[in-house]
Amino acid sequence: MFVVAAGLNHRTAPVAIREQLAFARHGLPPALCRLKEEAGVEGCVILSTCNRTEVYIACNQEEAGLKAAKNFLGRSCKLSLADLEGYLYTLNTHHAVRHLFRVAAGLDSMILGEDQVLAQVAEAYQVARETGTTNNVLNTLWQQAIYAGKRVRTETRIDANTVSVSYAAVELARQVFHDDLDGRTVLVIGAGKMSTLAARYLKDKGVTTVLVSNRSYDRAVALAATIGGQAVRLDALEDYLPRADIVISCTAASHYILHRDQVARAVAARPGVPLMLIDIAVPRDIEPAAGDLPGVKLYDIDDLQQVVLANLEERKKAARQAEGIIAAEAEAFFQWLGSLYVVPTIVALKEKAEAIKNAEVRRACNRLGQLTTREQKIITSMATTIVNQLLHDAIVNLKAAALTPRGHLYVEALQELFELRVDHTLPGPDVAVSVEGGRKY
Repeated sequence: MFVVAAGLNHRTAPVAIREQLAFARHGLPPALCRLKEEAGVEGCVILSTCNRTEVYIACNQEEAGLKAAKNFLGRSCKLSLADLEGYLYTLNTHHAVRHLFRVAAGLDSMILGEDQVLAQVAEAYQVARETGTTNNVLNTLWQQAIYAGKRVRTETRIDANTVSVSYAAVELARQVFHDDLDGRTVLVIGAGKMSTLAARYLKDKGVTTVLVSNRSYDRAVALAATIGGQAVRLDALEDYLPRADIVISCTAASHYILHRDQVARAVAARPGVPLMLIDIAVPRDIEPAAGDLPGVKLYDIDDLQQVVLANLEERKKAARQAEGIIAAEAEAFFQWLGSLYVVPTIVALKEKAEAIKNAEVRRACNRLGQLTTREQKIITSMATTIVNQLLHDAIVNLKAAALTPRGHLYVEALQELFELRVDHTLPGPDVAVSVEGGRKY
């Protein structure tokens, strides 16, 4: 059996195309059922995130599976299949398996090593299981992909170092306040994406109060509503500054929004309490001299970029280690997949050879006339020896090939060459499968 995949992601398609193929969670079950009805599809899973939509299909014929995948994606998009194909990638068994493992590990993400995708992979599998569109092969593949993703994060800590400006701001804030952000207040100046994301992340880490100030008060109100904060008029900014432990500023102003004297007055109103200023704007919003004040920590975009670059290098090192883990896990799956049909294929081959041998022995004995029992045994023994010797190398080599990533191809080829009738029925989708050293999924 083959596993194929087709889809698009942030590298192959712009967001305008990706959004046309995005599936909401409630829309996945009917979509999975439609895909399962495509000719040649034995099982399927759909992975749909903001950065990718991919369909994975278990099939008995690789070409038929890929055709089904593309037809389904074409019907699910407002574009014609001819136009859509320019954004699609298709993956055969070897590449599809390795690709899924890399996705689960965060190695194919827009942000290298991001951890959200592993939960998305697990959820896609869970929905497909609940919908009843998986089979034994996909169950084993998906469970091992999730295991590989967890193993990469545990052994390489690839997601330990932040690689976005917003995350870097959060990490610096945790350092300034010694990992104690509970009860802190953050003041956001401007409605920029990076400052908004940083405020969200800080709130996730324990910041309780978010104040939002913007030149347009209506925008400040709207932004405050989305992050559970309080809007502040820009002309009242200095009144609220003493309440802030962390200030994040990112406006389009051509002049300083916060001056050294304003910061000095805020610090004087809160003696002994550190104040962190994060200036993400270009040109800068906060007068650099404010960073010289006692108790004030001022960081600009260059400071944050240095943190990001250093952390990205660490993630790249972890990614190289992760590729080795993925190679090992993929090989374990290929060994299992290759051996899945080896035994029934060998049995079918021997049964066919045995049937031919018996028929030819009977025909020869009938032509020779009256034979003694000893003579019949000699003829039968000779025929058996010839058949066994002819099949010996093929069987030995097939067993050896089954332990390689291309093992399933040898099995399929042998079945076609000898026109073997092999039962393709797999154990039910709820059967636990053991892969590599008895690991159960």
